Amino acid sequence: MPLLPGAEPFHHAGGDVGVLVCHGFTGSPQSVRPWATTLADRGHTVSLPLLPGHGTRWQDLAVTGWQDWYAEVDRELRRLTQSCSQVFVCGLSMGGTLALRLAAQHGAAISGLVLVNPANKMHELATKALPVLRHLAPSVAGIASDIAKPGAQESGYDRVPLHAAHSLRQFFRRVDAELPQVTQPLLVMHSPQDHVVPPVDSARVLARVSSTDLTERLLERSYHVATLDYDAELIFADTHAFIDRLTTDAAAPLTEQVG
Repeated sequence: MPLLPGAEPFHHAGGDVGVLVCHGFTGSPQSVRPWATTLADRGHTVSLPLLPGHGTRWQDLAVTGWQDWYAEVDRELRRLTQSCSQVFVCGLSMGGTLALRLAAQHGAAISGLVLVNPANKMHELATKALPVLRHLAPSVAGIASDIAKPGAQESGYDRVPLHAAHSLRQFFRRVDAELPQVTQPLLVMHSPQDHVVPPVDSARVLARVSSTDLTERLLERSYHVATLDYDAELIFADTHAFIDRLTTDAAAPLTEQVG
């Protein structure tokens, strides 16, 4: 199947600091590509994979599940750790959920996380019926392109396949249970006006992780896909500052020893 505009994965061979960028459910690399390219412009080695079932048509997503999406980012993380001395993981929405599981599973191999509107739970009452509904209806209306900025558009599906949504709900539960295993420095940026993922999800992530280095930033002018919205430049600047601080901190003991 041909890819949607901008859905191509992005990879950049840069320096010794690696960054894995993860897009969200029913979205594609297009939604976070500006984030990834600014990181590449800073000289970092960057990987932005296309998750299985995404970037083509919603029917392709219907035959995949969370294990497929997680396996893709897990492979990319392992590749980065082989060539980089420090690796950071950034994620939007479900991409943030994937990042949290990577952190819980890989521990010290990840130097820090940057999450934008991370998803933690399906809040609608109807989602409790997904085990049955997914056999009665193939899809429901899509969730893509929740953006405040006029003219900005997310390249995502206009339908949500219920088989995949059921798997996503199971994934949320699994990652929520694993949050106490997350100990890495964490920057969480979230939108008070988000029509896809409510702010309570970010609050729960911040409350349940074991990280002691925690930073929270409100994206007051943006909706869910904040990486394409009014606060995009703020996200990029805060991400650069976060990574710069942690890479400088890691180098400091070595510098002091040499000196």
